[in-house]
Amino acid sequence: MNRPPILLIALLITTLVTTCAAIPCRAQHKNPYHLDIIQTDKEYREQARLNPDMRMADLEKMIGGIRLDIRYATTNNFTGEVIYTAPKAYARMPVAKALQKVQDSLAFYHLGLKIFDAYRPYASTLRFYEVYHDTTFVASPRSGSRHNRGCAVDLTLVELSAGRELPMPTGYDDFSPKASPDFTDLPDTVIANRTLLFGIMAHFGFSHYRSEWWHFDFKGWQENKLMDLTFEELEKANEDK
Repeated sequence: MNRPPILLIALLITTLVTTCAAIPCRAQHKNPYHLDIIQTDKEYREQARLNPDMRMADLEKMIGGIRLDIRYATTNNFTGEVIYTAPKAYARMPVAKALQKVQDSLAFYHLGLKIFDAYRPYASTLRFYEVYHDTTFVASPRSGSRHNRGCAVDLTLVELSAGRELPMPTGYDDFSPKASPDFTDLPDTVIANRTLLFGIMAHFGFSHYRSEWWHFDFKGWQENKLMDLTFEELEKANEDK
């Protein structure tokens, strides 16, 4: 049997290694439950072309004075791992516009928003579920998260000048009964802060999640597809519009 020359085999291996290094590997985009997920920048650009409301906005660039504390881009989160490739916050355009109105209205009280999380690639939802199986606090990968649709935000209120967080029932990602919006064994100041947050978010089209005071879903989230683009892919796709 004829065997390929060793030099040819070495050349083929070198070519494959070089190609994999030059082109992002699509194997990262897993879909074990066969969901309808946007997994390429081409799909995303086509969606945004057909409906501009599907476009994802960079909240830090769009909303003046907004603050970010993207915990999943650090190890300061419940997984203890760096999950995100960049400390970015994206959301669908209508969500971003509504958050802009929230921020403008809060300025009357000398307050503003701090974002902990917004759009979340589906790959992150898969990892969260591997770490923590309780779907009270972690979205099931069988259906995906509203964060994966670019229609959910995790946030709190801060003093506009100093950036200090207002006292709330718990810190971010506290998986305890105190995180529930219905928990009442709290100081009056904390309840007042939570009530202000819920009221102003509801006024501009957001509903709060039943188990997490910091989590808000924007109306019509069901109309948006799940996505699994990295922040780098998303940023490049927006630049190439």
